Amino acid sequence: MLRLALPMTLAQLINVLYNIIDRIFIGRIPFDSTNALTGLGVAFPICTITIAFANLVGMGGAPLFSIERGKRNDAEAEKILGNSFVLLLLFGLFITITGLLLKRPLLYLLGASEATFRYADSYITIYLCGSVFVMLSLGLNSFINAQGFAKTGMLTVSIGAVCNLLLDPVFIFLLGMGVRGAALATVISQFIAALWTFTFLTGKKTIIRLSPKQFVLGRKRVGKILALGLSGFTMSITNSAVQMAGNASLSIHGGDLYIAAMTVINSVREVIHMPVSGISNSAQPILSFNYGADKNSRVKQTIRYMSVALLIYTVAAWILTMIFARQFILLFDSTPELLSLGAACMHIYFFGFFMMSFQFAGQSVFTALGKSKNAIFFSLLRKVIIVIPLIYLLPLTPLGVNGVFWAEPVSNFIGGAACFITMYFTVYKKL
Repeated sequence: MLRLALPMTLAQLINVLYNIIDRIFIGRIPFDSTNALTGLGVAFPICTITIAFANLVGMGGAPLFSIERGKRNDAEAEKILGNSFVLLLLFGLFITITGLLLKRPLLYLLGASEATFRYADSYITIYLCGSVFVMLSLGLNSFINAQGFAKTGMLTVSIGAVCNLLLDPVFIFLLGMGVRGAALATVISQFIAALWTFTFLTGKKTIIRLSPKQFVLGRKRVGKILALGLSGFTMSITNSAVQMAGNASLSIHGGDLYIAAMTVINSVREVIHMPVSGISNSAQPILSFNYGADKNSRVKQTIRYMSVALLIYTVAAWILTMIFARQFILLFDSTPELLSLGAACMHIYFFGFFMMSFQFAGQSVFTALGKSKNAIFFSLLRKVIIVIPLIYLLPLTPLGVNGVFWAEPVSNFIGGAACFITMYFTVYKKL
Protein backbone atom coordinates (compact mmCIF):
# COMPACT_ATOMS: atom_id res chain seq x y z
CA MET A 1 0.00 0.00 0.00
CA LEU A 2 2.79 2.41 0.90
CA ARG A 3 4.70 1.52 -2.27
CA LEU A 4 1.66 2.53 -4.31
CA ALA A 5 0.75 5.49 -2.10
CA LEU A 6 3.85 7.63 -2.68
CA PRO A 7 3.73 7.78 -6.51
CA MET A 8 -0.07 7.99 -6.50
CA THR A 9 0.04 10.86 -3.99
CA LEU A 10 2.64 12.65 -6.08
CA ALA A 11 0.51 12.02 -9.15
CA GLN A 12 -2.53 13.54 -7.42
CA LEU A 13 -0.50 16.55 -6.28
CA ILE A 14 0.93 17.07 -9.75
CA ASN A 15 -2.53 16.74 -11.28
CA VAL A 16 -3.85 19.49 -9.01
CA LEU A 17 -1.08 21.74 -10.29
CA TYR A 18 -3.03 22.18 -13.54
CA ASN A 19 -5.42 24.57 -11.82
CA ILE A 20 -3.12 25.73 -9.03
CA ILE A 21 -0.44 26.90 -11.46
CA ASP A 22 -3.08 28.83 -13.42
CA ARG A 23 -4.21 30.64 -10.26
CA ILE A 24 -0.69 31.43 -9.10
CA PHE A 25 0.21 33.01 -12.45
CA ILE A 26 -3.16 34.79 -12.79
CA GLY A 27 -2.67 36.26 -9.31
CA ARG A 28 0.43 37.98 -10.68
CA ILE A 29 -1.16 39.71 -13.66
CA PRO A 30 -0.06 43.39 -13.41
CA PHE A 31 -3.59 44.83 -13.48
CA ASP A 32 -6.84 43.62 -11.88
CA SER A 33 -5.30 40.38 -10.61
CA THR A 34 -7.79 39.93 -7.75
CA ASN A 35 -10.80 40.11 -10.10
CA ALA A 36 -9.08 37.73 -12.53
CA LEU A 37 -8.39 35.29 -9.68
CA THR A 38 -12.02 35.59 -8.56
CA GLY A 39 -13.15 34.87 -12.13
CA LEU A 40 -11.20 31.61 -12.08
CA GLY A 41 -12.80 30.76 -8.75
CA VAL A 42 -16.26 31.31 -10.25
CA ALA A 43 -15.41 29.07 -13.23
CA PHE A 44 -13.78 26.32 -11.18
CA PRO A 45 -16.99 24.45 -10.15
CA ILE A 46 -17.62 23.79 -13.85
CA CYS A 47 -14.12 22.31 -14.13
CA THR A 48 -14.94 20.14 -11.12
CA ILE A 49 -17.98 18.76 -12.96
CA THR A 50 -15.65 17.52 -15.71
CA ILE A 51 -13.51 15.78 -13.10
CA ALA A 52 -16.68 14.29 -11.60
CA PHE A 53 -17.57 12.57 -14.86
CA ALA A 54 -13.99 11.29 -15.21
CA ASN A 55 -14.34 9.81 -11.69
CA LEU A 56 -17.72 8.32 -12.59
CA VAL A 57 -16.01 6.10 -15.17
CA GLY A 58 -12.48 5.79 -13.76
CA MET A 59 -13.41 5.12 -10.12
CA GLY A 60 -16.29 2.90 -11.24
CA GLY A 61 -14.42 0.84 -13.81
CA ALA A 62 -11.05 0.47 -12.05
CA PRO A 63 -12.31 -1.43 -8.91
CA LEU A 64 -14.39 -3.78 -11.11
CA PHE A 65 -11.32 -4.19 -13.31
CA SER A 66 -9.20 -5.12 -10.25
CA ILE A 67 -11.82 -7.53 -8.90
CA GLU A 68 -11.94 -9.40 -12.23
CA ARG A 69 -8.15 -9.56 -12.30
CA GLY A 70 -8.24 -10.96 -8.77
CA LYS A 71 -10.60 -13.67 -10.08
CA ARG A 72 -8.15 -14.25 -12.99
CA ASN A 73 -10.86 -13.24 -15.44
CA ASP A 74 -8.68 -11.10 -17.73
CA ALA A 75 -11.15 -11.26 -20.63
CA GLU A 76 -13.83 -9.42 -18.63
CA ALA A 77 -11.23 -6.97 -17.28
CA GLU A 78 -10.32 -6.10 -20.88
CA LYS A 79 -13.97 -5.50 -21.73
CA ILE A 80 -14.37 -3.20 -18.70
CA LEU A 81 -11.37 -1.17 -19.89
CA GLY A 82 -12.70 -0.88 -23.45
CA ASN A 83 -16.19 0.11 -22.34
CA SER A 84 -14.77 2.69 -19.93
CA PHE A 85 -12.78 4.31 -22.75
CA VAL A 86 -15.92 4.75 -24.88
CA LEU A 87 -17.87 6.16 -21.92
CA LEU A 88 -15.14 8.73 -21.26
CA LEU A 89 -15.33 9.91 -24.89
CA LEU A 90 -19.12 10.19 -24.81
CA PHE A 91 -19.24 12.07 -21.51
CA GLY A 92 -16.47 14.41 -22.67
CA LEU A 93 -18.44 15.40 -25.76
CA PHE A 94 -21.61 15.83 -23.68
CA ILE A 95 -19.86 18.20 -21.24
CA THR A 96 -18.37 20.28 -24.05
CA ILE A 97 -21.69 20.81 -25.87
CA THR A 98 -23.83 21.34 -22.75
CA GLY A 99 -21.28 23.60 -21.06
CA LEU A 100 -20.88 25.91 -24.05
CA LEU A 101 -24.65 26.27 -24.36
CA LEU A 102 -25.27 27.06 -20.68
CA LYS A 103 -22.06 28.84 -19.62
CA ARG A 104 -23.41 32.43 -19.44
CA PRO A 105 -26.36 31.90 -17.06
CA LEU A 106 -24.37 29.32 -15.12
CA LEU A 107 -21.45 31.67 -14.43
CA TYR A 108 -23.77 34.39 -13.13
CA LEU A 109 -25.52 31.79 -10.99
CA LEU A 110 -22.13 30.81 -9.56
CA GLY A 111 -21.48 34.32 -8.31
CA ALA A 112 -19.90 36.15 -11.26
CA SER A 113 -20.23 39.94 -11.15
CA GLU A 114 -19.86 42.46 -13.94
CA ALA A 115 -16.22 42.88 -12.91
CA THR A 116 -15.38 39.16 -12.93
CA PHE A 117 -17.63 37.65 -15.64
CA ARG A 118 -15.29 38.32 -18.57
CA TYR A 119 -12.44 36.52 -16.84
CA ALA A 120 -14.59 33.52 -15.93
CA ASP A 121 -16.09 33.35 -19.43
CA SER A 122 -12.70 33.56 -21.18
CA TYR A 123 -11.29 30.71 -19.11
CA ILE A 124 -14.21 28.29 -19.17
CA THR A 125 -14.90 28.64 -22.91
CA ILE A 126 -11.45 27.34 -23.83
CA TYR A 127 -11.41 24.76 -21.01
CA LEU A 128 -14.71 23.22 -22.16
CA CYS A 129 -13.37 22.80 -25.70
CA GLY A 130 -10.70 20.48 -24.30
CA SER A 131 -12.82 18.60 -21.76
CA VAL A 132 -12.50 15.33 -23.74
CA PHE A 133 -8.73 15.37 -23.11
CA VAL A 134 -9.30 16.03 -19.40
CA MET A 135 -11.69 13.06 -19.26
CA LEU A 136 -9.32 10.65 -21.00
CA SER A 137 -6.18 11.59 -19.08
CA LEU A 138 -7.87 11.35 -15.66
CA GLY A 139 -10.23 8.43 -16.33
CA LEU A 140 -7.80 6.11 -18.12
CA ASN A 141 -5.05 6.76 -15.60
CA SER A 142 -7.11 4.87 -12.99
CA PHE A 143 -6.62 1.70 -15.06
CA ILE A 144 -2.86 2.21 -15.17
CA ASN A 145 -2.77 2.47 -11.36
CA ALA A 146 -5.14 -0.49 -11.01
CA GLN A 147 -2.56 -2.72 -12.76
CA GLY A 148 0.13 -1.69 -10.27
CA PHE A 149 1.92 0.79 -12.55
CA ALA A 150 1.80 3.61 -10.00
CA LYS A 151 5.02 5.21 -11.26
CA THR A 152 3.67 5.26 -14.81
CA GLY A 153 0.45 6.80 -13.50
CA MET A 154 2.50 9.49 -11.79
CA LEU A 155 4.43 10.07 -15.01
CA THR A 156 1.16 10.55 -16.89
CA VAL A 157 0.12 13.55 -14.84
CA SER A 158 3.71 14.77 -14.45
CA ILE A 159 4.03 15.19 -18.21
CA GLY A 160 0.87 17.29 -18.35
CA ALA A 161 1.73 19.36 -15.29
CA VAL A 162 5.25 20.16 -16.51
CA CYS A 163 3.85 21.19 -19.90
CA ASN A 164 1.33 23.43 -18.14
CA LEU A 165 4.05 24.98 -15.98
CA LEU A 166 6.11 25.79 -19.08
CA LEU A 167 3.23 27.00 -21.26
CA ASP A 168 1.44 29.18 -18.69
CA PRO A 169 3.99 32.05 -18.53
CA VAL A 170 4.39 31.93 -22.33
CA PHE A 171 0.67 32.28 -23.08
CA ILE A 172 -0.27 34.50 -20.10
CA PHE A 173 2.60 37.00 -20.12
CA LEU A 174 4.76 36.62 -23.24
CA LEU A 175 1.82 36.43 -25.67
CA GLY A 176 -0.34 38.66 -23.46
CA MET A 177 -3.33 36.29 -23.49
CA GLY A 178 -4.04 36.56 -19.74
CA VAL A 179 -6.77 34.24 -18.49
CA ARG A 180 -7.34 32.80 -21.97
CA GLY A 181 -3.67 31.82 -22.08
CA ALA A 182 -3.99 29.93 -18.78
CA ALA A 183 -6.92 27.92 -20.15
CA LEU A 184 -5.17 27.19 -23.44
CA ALA A 185 -2.04 25.99 -21.64
CA THR A 186 -4.19 23.63 -19.53
CA VAL A 187 -6.01 22.17 -22.55
CA ILE A 188 -2.79 21.56 -24.52
CA SER A 189 -1.19 19.94 -21.47
CA GLN A 190 -4.18 17.64 -20.90
CA PHE A 191 -4.09 16.62 -24.57
CA ILE A 192 -0.44 15.58 -24.24
CA ALA A 193 -1.23 13.63 -21.02
CA ALA A 194 -4.23 11.91 -22.67
CA LEU A 195 -2.09 10.92 -25.67
CA TRP A 196 0.55 9.44 -23.36
CA THR A 197 -2.08 7.46 -21.39
CA PHE A 198 -3.67 6.07 -24.55
CA THR A 199 -0.26 5.10 -25.94
CA PHE A 200 0.68 3.20 -22.77
CA LEU A 201 -2.61 1.28 -22.53
CA THR A 202 -2.36 0.18 -26.16
CA GLY A 203 1.36 -0.69 -25.90
CA LYS A 204 3.31 -3.79 -24.89
CA LYS A 205 4.18 -2.86 -21.28
CA THR A 206 0.61 -2.90 -19.95
CA ILE A 207 -0.85 -6.15 -18.53
CA ILE A 208 -4.40 -5.62 -19.85
CA ARG A 209 -4.44 -3.81 -23.20
CA LEU A 210 -6.98 -1.32 -24.55
CA SER A 211 -8.43 -3.02 -27.63
CA PRO A 212 -10.95 -1.72 -30.23
CA LYS A 213 -12.60 -5.16 -30.12
CA GLN A 214 -13.88 -4.31 -26.63
CA PHE A 215 -15.39 -0.90 -27.52
CA VAL A 216 -18.90 -2.33 -27.99
CA LEU A 217 -20.82 -1.28 -24.88
CA GLY A 218 -22.39 -4.02 -22.79
CA ARG A 219 -25.56 -2.95 -21.02
CA LYS A 220 -24.95 -4.79 -17.74
CA ARG A 221 -21.25 -3.95 -17.72
CA VAL A 222 -21.89 -0.23 -18.25
CA GLY A 223 -24.53 -0.36 -15.51
CA LYS A 224 -22.02 -1.84 -13.05
CA ILE A 225 -19.34 0.71 -13.95
CA LEU A 226 -21.69 3.67 -13.52
CA ALA A 227 -23.32 2.26 -10.37
CA LEU A 228 -19.97 1.80 -8.61
CA GLY A 229 -18.57 5.04 -10.02
CA LEU A 230 -21.50 7.00 -8.61
CA SER A 231 -19.63 7.25 -5.31
CA GLY A 232 -16.64 9.07 -6.81
CA PHE A 233 -18.95 11.00 -9.09
CA THR A 234 -21.14 12.04 -6.20
CA MET A 235 -18.12 13.18 -4.17
CA SER A 236 -16.85 15.31 -7.06
CA ILE A 237 -20.23 16.65 -8.18
CA THR A 238 -21.18 17.53 -4.62
CA ASN A 239 -17.80 19.29 -4.26
CA SER A 240 -18.82 21.33 -7.29
CA ALA A 241 -22.26 21.96 -5.78
CA VAL A 242 -20.67 23.12 -2.52
CA GLN A 243 -18.37 25.48 -4.42
CA MET A 244 -21.35 26.83 -6.34
CA ALA A 245 -23.37 27.33 -3.16
CA GLY A 246 -20.39 28.90 -1.38
CA ASN A 247 -19.72 31.40 -4.18
CA ALA A 248 -23.40 32.25 -4.46
CA SER A 249 -23.78 32.80 -0.71
CA LEU A 250 -20.56 34.81 -0.49
CA SER A 251 -21.67 37.05 -3.37
CA ILE A 252 -24.74 37.96 -1.29
CA HIS A 253 -23.20 38.28 2.18
CA GLY A 254 -19.58 39.17 1.40
CA GLY A 255 -18.77 40.20 -2.18
CA ASP A 256 -15.90 39.62 -4.63
CA LEU A 257 -13.16 39.80 -1.98
CA TYR A 258 -14.70 36.92 -0.01
CA ILE A 259 -15.05 34.86 -3.22
CA ALA A 260 -11.35 35.53 -3.91
CA ALA A 261 -10.53 34.31 -0.38
CA MET A 262 -12.59 31.15 -0.95
CA THR A 263 -10.83 30.61 -4.29
CA VAL A 264 -7.45 30.63 -2.54
CA ILE A 265 -8.71 28.40 0.29
CA ASN A 266 -10.10 25.89 -2.22
CA SER A 267 -6.72 25.92 -3.95
CA VAL A 268 -4.94 25.13 -0.67
CA ARG A 269 -7.56 22.48 0.13
CA GLU A 270 -6.94 20.74 -3.20
CA VAL A 271 -3.23 20.45 -2.44
CA ILE A 272 -3.79 19.27 1.14
CA HIS A 273 -6.46 16.77 0.08
CA MET A 274 -4.26 15.07 -2.49
CA PRO A 275 -2.17 12.96 -0.07
CA VAL A 276 -5.49 11.87 1.48
CA SER A 277 -6.71 10.79 -1.95
CA GLY A 278 -3.34 9.21 -2.75
CA ILE A 279 -3.37 7.06 0.39
CA SER A 280 -6.99 5.97 0.01
CA ASN A 281 -6.65 5.37 -3.74
CA SER A 282 -3.50 3.28 -3.21
CA ALA A 283 -5.44 1.04 -0.83
CA GLN A 284 -8.36 0.48 -3.22
CA PRO A 285 -6.68 -1.89 -5.73
CA ILE A 286 -5.35 -3.96 -2.79
CA LEU A 287 -8.75 -4.05 -1.12
CA SER A 288 -10.53 -4.96 -4.38
CA PHE A 289 -7.99 -7.61 -5.45
CA ASN A 290 -7.93 -9.42 -2.09
CA TYR A 291 -11.70 -9.15 -1.70
CA GLY A 292 -12.09 -10.79 -5.12
CA ALA A 293 -9.60 -13.49 -4.05
CA ASP A 294 -11.50 -14.14 -0.74
CA LYS A 295 -8.52 -13.09 1.41
CA ASN A 296 -10.51 -11.23 4.07
CA SER A 297 -7.70 -11.01 6.63
CA ARG A 298 -5.63 -8.99 4.15
CA VAL A 299 -8.61 -6.76 3.42
CA LYS A 300 -8.98 -5.98 7.15
CA GLN A 301 -5.24 -5.37 7.50
CA THR A 302 -5.32 -2.89 4.62
CA ILE A 303 -8.28 -1.05 6.19
CA ARG A 304 -6.33 -0.65 9.43
CA TYR A 305 -3.17 0.61 7.73
CA MET A 306 -5.11 3.04 5.56
CA SER A 307 -7.12 4.46 8.46
CA VAL A 308 -4.07 5.08 10.67
CA ALA A 309 -2.07 6.64 7.82
CA LEU A 310 -4.94 8.98 6.93
CA LEU A 311 -5.42 10.06 10.55
CA ILE A 312 -1.72 10.86 11.08
CA TYR A 313 -1.54 12.89 7.89
CA THR A 314 -4.72 14.92 8.44
CA VAL A 315 -3.68 15.89 11.98
CA ALA A 316 -0.35 17.16 10.57
CA ALA A 317 -2.14 19.03 7.75
CA TRP A 318 -4.47 20.74 10.24
CA ILE A 319 -1.51 22.00 12.27
CA LEU A 320 0.21 23.35 9.14
CA THR A 321 -2.85 25.33 8.01
CA MET A 322 -3.19 26.88 11.45
CA ILE A 323 0.46 27.99 11.62
CA PHE A 324 1.18 28.96 8.00
CA ALA A 325 -2.16 30.35 6.79
CA ARG A 326 -0.71 33.70 5.65
CA GLN A 327 2.14 31.99 3.81
CA PHE A 328 -0.35 29.84 1.89
CA ILE A 329 -2.31 32.96 0.86
CA LEU A 330 0.88 34.69 -0.30
CA LEU A 331 1.42 31.97 -2.91
CA PHE A 332 -1.57 33.34 -4.81
CA ASP A 333 -1.96 37.03 -4.00
CA SER A 334 -0.17 39.58 -1.82
CA THR A 335 -3.00 42.12 -1.63
CA PRO A 336 -3.15 43.18 2.06
CA GLU A 337 -6.95 42.97 2.27
CA LEU A 338 -7.04 39.47 0.79
CA LEU A 339 -4.09 38.33 2.91
CA SER A 340 -5.73 39.37 6.18
CA LEU A 341 -9.22 38.09 5.32
CA GLY A 342 -7.98 34.85 3.74
CA ALA A 343 -5.88 33.83 6.74
CA ALA A 344 -8.77 34.32 9.17
CA CYS A 345 -11.17 32.38 6.94
CA MET A 346 -8.65 29.56 6.47
CA HIS A 347 -8.40 29.03 10.24
CA ILE A 348 -12.16 28.50 10.34
CA TYR A 349 -12.40 26.33 7.21
CA PHE A 350 -9.73 23.81 8.27
CA PHE A 351 -10.79 23.52 11.91
CA GLY A 352 -10.82 19.82 12.92
CA PHE A 353 -9.58 18.76 9.49
CA PHE A 354 -8.50 15.35 10.87
CA MET A 355 -12.15 14.20 10.81
CA MET A 356 -11.88 14.04 7.00
CA SER A 357 -9.68 10.95 7.42
CA PHE A 358 -12.66 8.94 8.68
CA GLN A 359 -14.83 10.03 5.75
CA PHE A 360 -12.20 9.02 3.18
CA ALA A 361 -11.43 5.70 4.88
CA GLY A 362 -15.08 4.68 4.97
CA GLN A 363 -15.75 5.84 1.41
CA SER A 364 -12.70 3.99 0.06
CA VAL A 365 -13.70 0.70 1.66
CA PHE A 366 -17.28 0.91 0.40
CA THR A 367 -16.11 1.73 -3.13
CA ALA A 368 -13.34 -0.87 -3.30
CA LEU A 369 -15.64 -3.67 -2.12
CA GLY A 370 -18.38 -2.75 -4.60
CA LYS A 371 -20.84 -1.43 -1.99
CA SER A 372 -21.88 1.55 -4.10
CA LYS A 373 -25.11 2.39 -2.26
CA ASN A 374 -23.28 2.99 1.03
CA ALA A 375 -20.58 5.05 -0.65
CA ILE A 376 -23.13 7.22 -2.46
CA PHE A 377 -25.21 7.77 0.67
CA PHE A 378 -22.32 9.09 2.74
CA SER A 379 -21.15 11.32 -0.10
CA LEU A 380 -24.61 12.88 -0.19
CA LEU A 381 -24.90 13.04 3.60
CA ARG A 382 -21.82 15.19 4.15
CA LYS A 383 -22.09 17.55 1.20
CA VAL A 384 -25.76 17.80 0.19
CA ILE A 385 -27.59 17.14 3.46
CA ILE A 386 -25.16 18.94 5.80
CA VAL A 387 -22.82 21.40 4.04
CA ILE A 388 -25.04 23.09 1.45
CA PRO A 389 -27.92 23.89 3.84
CA LEU A 390 -25.42 25.22 6.40
CA ILE A 391 -23.80 27.45 3.77
CA TYR A 392 -27.12 29.25 3.37
CA LEU A 393 -28.33 29.06 6.99
CA LEU A 394 -25.24 29.93 9.06
CA PRO A 395 -24.72 33.41 7.49
CA LEU A 396 -28.20 34.30 8.84
CA THR A 397 -26.97 33.67 12.40
CA PRO A 398 -24.63 35.94 14.42
CA LEU A 399 -21.74 34.21 12.62
CA GLY A 400 -22.56 36.32 9.55
CA VAL A 401 -20.53 35.68 6.40
CA ASN A 402 -18.07 33.53 8.40
CA GLY A 403 -20.85 30.95 8.61
CA VAL A 404 -20.09 29.96 5.00
CA PHE A 405 -16.61 28.84 6.12
CA TRP A 406 -17.86 27.15 9.33
CA ALA A 407 -20.09 24.82 7.27
CA GLU A 408 -17.08 22.70 6.24
CA PRO A 409 -15.71 21.71 9.69
CA VAL A 410 -19.21 21.00 11.03
CA SER A 411 -19.84 18.59 8.14
CA ASN A 412 -16.44 16.91 8.66
CA PHE A 413 -17.27 16.02 12.26
CA ILE A 414 -20.78 14.73 11.58
CA GLY A 415 -20.23 13.09 8.18
CA GLY A 416 -16.81 11.61 8.95
CA ALA A 417 -17.94 9.96 12.19
CA ALA A 418 -21.13 8.57 10.64
CA CYS A 419 -19.32 7.11 7.61
CA PHE A 420 -16.50 5.39 9.50
CA ILE A 421 -18.69 3.96 12.26
CA THR A 422 -21.08 2.50 9.69
CA MET A 423 -18.20 0.98 7.70
CA TYR A 424 -16.73 -0.56 10.86
CA PHE A 425 -19.91 -2.34 11.94
CA THR A 426 -21.33 -3.27 8.52
CA VAL A 427 -18.11 -4.26 6.72
CA TYR A 428 -15.03 -4.60 8.93
CA LYS A 429 -16.70 -6.61 11.71
CA LYS A 430 -18.29 -8.97 9.18
CA LEU A 431 -15.20 -9.77 7.11
